[in-house]
Amino acid sequence: MIEKLVRFSVNNRGLVFALALILAGLGWTSFQSLPIDAVPDITNNQVQVNTAVEGLTPEEIEPTSPSP
Repeated sequence: MIEKLVRFSVNNRGLVFALALILAGLGWTSFQSLPIDAVPDITNNQVQVNTAVEGLTPEEIEPTSPSP
């Protein structure tokens, strides 16, 4: 099977070269259309939690929450 493929490739060098150029062109156009950001988003994910605690002021509630 491999011998037949190699024999065909050697006997039809022009066709194999043309197919390689076509595949390279398709690869280049695919590469150009990839949606890749130049700078990745490295910001931290943040979650805001709103709670109501009766009898405490906001200043009293805030120090009891765990720091990130």
